Amino acid sequence: MTLRQLYTYIAMGIGVIVLAIIGITSWYTVDESEQAVILTFGKAEENITEPGLHFKMPWPIQEQETLSKETYSFTFNKDEEKSKNQVQMITGDENIVLANLVVQWKITDPAKYLYGAEDPELVLSNATSSSIRQVIGASTIDEALTSGKAEIENEVRELLVSLIDDYQVGISVIDVKLQEVDLPNEKVREAFTKVQDARETKNTKIKEAEKYKNENYEEALGEKDAIISRAEGAKVSRIQEAKGAVAQFNALYKEYKNSPNVTEDRLVMETLEQVLPQANVYIMNDDGNTMKYLPIGVNTSQQTPQPSQKDETEGQSDKQADKEDENKGGKKNE
Repeated sequence: MTLRQLYTYIAMGIGVIVLAIIGITSWYTVDESEQAVILTFGKAEENITEPGLHFKMPWPIQEQETLSKETYSFTFNKDEEKSKNQVQMITGDENIVLANLVVQWKITDPAKYLYGAEDPELVLSNATSSSIRQVIGASTIDEALTSGKAEIENEVRELLVSLIDDYQVGISVIDVKLQEVDLPNEKVREAFTKVQDARETKNTKIKEAEKYKNENYEEALGEKDAIISRAEGAKVSRIQEAKGAVAQFNALYKEYKNSPNVTEDRLVMETLEQVLPQANVYIMNDDGNTMKYLPIGVNTSQQTPQPSQKDETEGQSDKQADKEDENKGGKKNE
């Protein structure tokens, strides 16, 4: 074999190798769960997300990097023995808590993920730690351990998404789950449990007191309204009684002006009836003889004696004298 023939065989072999390289590296496939980025002389130029067969310039002009589309989970664990990613932080009321935090994320920009940062997952870890510490630091221990977990999750998610967007590492945060928030040791847990029990007892007593207050308050309002209503009724009744008494007095005064002696005798007799309701009242002359018998307050079991003929004659004389006195009194008043 001559030297020329040797060179010819070598050139043919090199050509076959080059053709094989071109044939092998000029195409690639992307699965449905994958995405790719095309590198031209090491520079990322195009993201490929459509599954199927794709063509490119042969190596070493172009090459592709294939990445997964799946959702990843990044976990922060409160147990120091199980994970090095321990999240220990101070709350807004200066208490130490430990947290279990899971971040779900996926690669959305392969070029930025490959070349935007040296370690995108470390960037995500630091951003997550910063977010959870900032939110827990603005919350109380009661909110972190009990009713405020959902709100803390939402605030951490919003803050973490904002940070990752600013860092531009090709990652998108899908969800943040605050699985558990706990106290650092057993003694602290026992003390906090006692505080919680005391707070629950306090709240129960307050609710019972409020219930008792509301019940008695309504009852007191009803009693107040009833007292006011009775007072108003008594007020109206007394006003009417007073008006009646005034009218009666005015009528009596009018009669008194017309007949003073008769009215005066009448008032005396009515007063005696009220003061001595069971007494037998006799009206006597100045000489001590019975002038007239009035059955005022007489018991029904007693018989009313009939006046004698002399008494009747004296009574008629006295009546005539009374009439004359009344006429004289009326003339004097005029």
